[in-house]
Amino acid sequence: MEMIPHERSLVKKLEGKPFALIGVNSDRDKKTIGPNMKKHQVTWRSFWCGDEGTGGSIPSEWNVGGWPTLYLIDHQGVIRKMWLGGPDDDEEKDKFDAEIEKWVKIAEAATKKS
Repeated sequence: MEMIPHERSLVKKLEGKPFALIGVNSDRDKKTIGPNMKKHQVTWRSFWCGDEGTGGSIPSEWNVGGWPTLYLIDHQGVIRKMWLGGPDDDEEKDKFDAEIEKWVKIAEAATKKS
């Protein structure tokens, strides 16, 4: 939940670019997800792991070993970068954002070539 404000800013930065932020929710009670997403202003797509929570099919198939795990996926479905854990402070957030910008530029250049 601590990453949500930063994720919200990433959604804004990636707007109009060939990327999307996708969340995976490990809450076991599906009834609480909608209200929590609304409360925390989560406007991006988020998948539910199922009743198994962190042991559900999405974490199993994607080899998620901890939370949060972030994947930067381009418009062709290629995972460009994976992070385990999020940035803890403003300096780390700046580095994180700079790395995302680097991968966005690489993906945009690849898109123009094809």
